[in-house]
Amino acid sequence: MRALLPVLLAFTLQAQAPAFLDQLPPAAQAEAMDIVERADFVFETHTQPKHVRLATMEKLFDHPVLGAAMWRYCQFVPAFYAFIHADGAWSIDDTRGLRGTLRLIYRRPGHRVYLVEGRAEKGRLKTPFSVGAKMLTSYRYWEGKDGFESHLQTWTALNSAVLGLMARTFLRGYIKGRQDEFIAYINGNVATFGEFADLSPSDFHGPLRRDGDPMVLREFEALFAGK
Repeated sequence: MRALLPVLLAFTLQAQAPAFLDQLPPAAQAEAMDIVERADFVFETHTQPKHVRLATMEKLFDHPVLGAAMWRYCQFVPAFYAFIHADGAWSIDDTRGLRGTLRLIYRRPGHRVYLVEGRAEKGRLKTPFSVGAKMLTSYRYWEGKDGFESHLQTWTALNSAVLGLMARTFLRGYIKGRQDEFIAYINGNVATFGEFADLSPSDFHGPLRRDGDPMVLREFEALFAGK
């Protein structure tokens, strides 16, 4: 019986619906609730403070194609590319089997909520099979006394019941560790080139111009070139 207590506690925590669900549009609310109810994992993480202004990070959040181009210029890996869809959603793709599509379904100052669909092809995340998942992601961020900080919560429903059972039973610690590391890595790198953009935006101008995407160049010049 004692061995079952951690499992029951984890299930209870997963079943709790986040408070912000009531504030979502009806269609998005139904999809988000479905993910919460089917979630194989529920994680949260805090990021370390970065010396970048909140306004700069907001610009990068609102311009993912520009952000991906700046990411590549900094030579972070994987080398993500971003694409905007007609409905306002956007996708990232590393061209090596890791991709995801994000839909912003809730936005208030300091808080954004996304519905995410992701897929990793066989071997991309050291798995012997392809892995797909839907995620509900709550991203809170603020400018504290030590710099930009954020708190991220995710509810993840895998596309395979068998994989979900295996992951919950045998791989929870490993997957949690990998997810926390990846989230911290992504957020840390975005904040890092946000710092660069705050300190010396002209460093990005030449490389982005040579990259040849006119939309990226227009966005960068509108947002940063006047600094």
